[in-house]
Amino acid sequence: MNSIFNFFTPKDKLFQPLFEQAGSNLVSIAGALVSAVNTPGQEQRKAHVKEIEKLEQAGDDITHAIFLGLGKTFITPFDREDIHALASSIDDIADYIYAAGMNLDLYNVKTINKAMISLAELLLEMCTDLHNAIKELRSFRNTDLIAEVCLRINAGEGRADYICNTEVASLFDHERDAIELIKQKEVLQMMETASDKCDDAANVLETILIKNG
Repeated sequence: MNSIFNFFTPKDKLFQPLFEQAGSNLVSIAGALVSAVNTPGQEQRKAHVKEIEKLEQAGDDITHAIFLGLGKTFITPFDREDIHALASSIDDIADYIYAAGMNLDLYNVKTINKAMISLAELLLEMCTDLHNAIKELRSFRNTDLIAEVCLRINAGEGRADYICNTEVASLFDHERDAIELIKQKEVLQMMETASDKCDDAANVLETILIKNG
């Protein structure tokens, strides 16, 4: 019945292109965070943080366009609540990556530790996986890839928890500057929360997959 319904449903020219733009934007913002944490100088780092800010605003515009489309479109490619949930979770990822980048800059974090670099690189992997899975929603022909991505992201979220918690524990053991400890802890936890939001997005993809498989 699903295949028959899809045959008679008009081709989606709104939501899928917007979701693919949102996915591409996520990869870019995560890439900018990787660049930021790999730039030792605070002044040089500001350029990457500015890029993060610009990309987060672009993501907001895409999310707004999706929500507007929901209000104007009668027939959608998949359930309306899933469209809303996927758009919201993608927006949340960008928001927390933005928060991590802004905290690096505003708090004048002196030390970029290995855990920050690892978390940023892990977020880039997760966002790239999400983008690849989102592209498959256009046809649902490669559902195995979507399922594999969801599993990888779930595992990545667990790795992010471990990296963050281990580093925070180490900070309490070794960092003697209490203010610097708080700054680094805040950045680490923003990155870890971004990974949680990646897992939320993967959960929405799994729901869409089950309903449309």
